[in-house]
Parts: sequence; C-alpha cells; structure tokens
Amino acid sequence: MTDTVRPCITFKDRAEEAVNLYVSLFPNSKVTNLVRVEADGGPIPKGKLLNATFTLDGREYLAFDGGESFTFSEGISLMVNCKTQAEVDKYWSSLIANGGEEGPCGWLKDRFGVSWQIVPEALGRMLSDPKSGNAEACMNAMLKMKKLDIATLEKAYKGAPVA
Repeated sequence: MTDTVRPCITFKDRAEEAVNLYVSLFPNSKVTNLVRVEADGGPIPKGKLLNATFTLDGREYLAFDGGESFTFSEGISLMVNCKTQAEVDKYWSSLIANGGEEGPCGWLKDRFGVSWQIVPEALGRMLSDPKSGNAEACMNAMLKMKKLDIATLEKAYKGAPVA
C-alpha cells in the first residue's frame, strides 16, 4: 500500500530543463533527486535524465525523459491558484516565455508542451457564489480572455459593463 500519490511527468526530452524552470518559479520548491542514465544501449541515451524527483510548492512530482513516443495533451494540466494579479502575470509570462503559447480562459502551454491553468483564487469564489454577484456574467467575461484579469472578472461579477 502506498502512502502518497504523486504525479509523474514524462517528457519527450528536456525534462531536466523543465524541472529547473518549475522549481525556480514556485515558492517552497526544490529538486530532491536527479538520476542519469549511466550506460548506452537503452532507449534513453547515456547522460540523459533517467528520473528527477522534485517538489513544487510542497507537492512532490517525478519527471523523466521518455523519448519520441511521449507527448502531452490538455487532458491533464497543472493548476496554479493565484492570490493577486501580480502572481497571475508572473506565472503567465514565465510559463509562456521562450516558445510557450497562450490558450483560452487562463490555460497555457509552456515551451515543453505541459498545460497549465493560471487561475485567480477570486474566480472560484465568484463562480460558486451566484447570490452575491453575477456568476454567469463573470463566466462570460472569463470565456473572452486568455490570461485572466481579476479586475475585469470582478467588474462583471458586480454587474458593471465589461468592455
């Protein structure tokens, strides 16, 4: 029986570069172990990352390079809950830098192809509390955005016109 479930991210290539980027961005994060392939002849070339154990904001992950047969899809993503617009902006710009791509409604793909959701904590509150504001208007405002803008979402929630 296991006492923990942890995500394993299998990259086509560049897992070590991805892991180093991720731990540099998030607080309470670090690489805890790197194991490299020591011999040629297997599916992964000598010197490449066999696996890395790392922590992002206190949650443990495993990553490795798996070769050409591995790709990512939007079917799974890493969600970052942000307290402020400055956090949204920081994570958004850092994760799309150097070849990442923006997606709709706070979603993006980083330069390694991993999908992320950069979400203000306030959005969850607004969408789950239709009695205190207009959750539908907030949702409609969100659907028009790429990077989420807290002030615009709050305006919509409070019933103010949104451009």
